[in-house]
Amino acid sequence: MDAVVKFLQPYQLHPVVDHFSVALLFVAVLIDLFASPTRIWLRYTAVLLMILGALAAGGSFFTGDMEADRIWNALGQPARDVLHRHAQLGEYLAIGFGVLAVWRLMIQSFGFMAGSRAIYLIVAILAVATLGYSAHLGGVLVYDYGAGTALMAAAPVPSEGATPASEASPAGPIPTVSVPTAMATSTQTGAPSAPATNAGSMPTAVPTVQPSGAPSASM
Repeated sequence: MDAVVKFLQPYQLHPVVDHFSVALLFVAVLIDLFASPTRIWLRYTAVLLMILGALAAGGSFFTGDMEADRIWNALGQPARDVLHRHAQLGEYLAIGFGVLAVWRLMIQSFGFMAGSRAIYLIVAILAVATLGYSAHLGGVLVYDYGAGTALMAAAPVPSEGATPASEASPAGPIPTVSVPTAMATSTQTGAPSAPATNAGSMPTAVPTVQPSGAPSASM
């Protein structure tokens, strides 16, 4: 059995089989709702479609289980919760539509079961409504979480021991860098700058020493 699963996994059969089961079962119930006793061929068509739809529902659950095993480890916890609910409904629906197919066949084959046709239709309507919700969950997995797509393959795989501190923090503002202004030319060249004077005052004269005349010749 494992060899069969490994052989079928790369073909991604779940979406194909799933669409068949949804279409067959919805049409089967719709035809049965409008099939009058005088149009016996419509009722036989509804029986045939219900049987085919039940087989497709079983195949949908089988292929969906293969897909779940393939992508489970690559999903985050919210996506896993949706997948778990989707898988549970798939199992219940596969069993439920199998029972409905047998029930519908008995209604058509045995006269004493004809009186339960109204109850059968009510249960079948509830079943296809649940099937529609399960299909919606499958769409959430694909379109919201990218389950089984290249988008999921490109995303990082969440680790079980990841902590909030290890997660990337949101990007903050880019820090600004202050550039110092150019210093005075005298400081750059090393020349001493003139002493600052108070506004409105005259600079004081700096006494200078003048050299005296040349010394006279000694006697």
